[in-house]
Amino acid sequence: MWSLIQAAGWPIWPLIFCSIISLAIIGERFWSLRANVVAPKSLLNEVQDLLKQGGVTHEACLRLESHSPLGEIFASALCNLDASREVMKEAIEETGRAVAHKLERYLTTLGTIATVSPLLGLLGTVIGMVELFGAFTAQGHDVAMFARGISVALYNTAMGIIVAVPSMIFYRHFRAKVDSLVVDMEQQAIKLVEIIHGERKVR
Repeated sequence: MWSLIQAAGWPIWPLIFCSIISLAIIGERFWSLRANVVAPKSLLNEVQDLLKQGGVTHEACLRLESHSPLGEIFASALCNLDASREVMKEAIEETGRAVAHKLERYLTTLGTIATVSPLLGLLGTVIGMVELFGAFTAQGHDVAMFARGISVALYNTAMGIIVAVPSMIFYRHFRAKVDSLVVDMEQQAIKLVEIIHGERKVR
C-alpha cells in the first residue's frame, strides 16, 4: 500500500484525506438516519396516551423534544396545545424545517467530495504528465522519471474515481432517505394536529 502511495506522489494525499472524511460521513449518516431513531412508529401512540391522560406538561414536552427528531416536531405541537390549528401548524413547520436541516448534516460535504475528487485526480494526472514530459531532454530521456510521471498520472486518476463514485452513490442515497423521513414525519405531524383538534379519532 505504501509503495502505491509513493508511486502516486504527493497529489494522492488530498484524495486520501477526502476518502477518510467520506467514509466517516457515510458511517455516521448510516447510524444517525435509522428510521426507528429519527421517526419511531410508536411515538404517535405514546403521545396519544399522554393526551388522554392529560399529562402534557413542560417537562413532558422537554422529554419528547430530546426523544428524537419526530419528538421535536410533536413537542412543538404540544407546546401550542391551546393555540389555533393555524398557529400549531406554523410551529410544526418551523420545527420541521430545523429538523430537516439537522438530518441533512454533512451531506453537502459528502456531495462536495464526490464532485471535487475527480478534479483532484485530474490535477494529479496533469502533474504526472508534467513530470513525464520533463523526462525528455536534448540528450535523450530519463526512464525512471518517465515511469514516475506515468505512475503519478494513472494512480491519481484511478484514486479520484474510486473516491468519487461511492461518495456520489451514498450522497444520493442519503438525500433520498432524508426526503422519505421528512415526508413520514410530516404525515405523522398532520395526524397529531387532527387528533388534537378533534378531526381524527384517537385510537
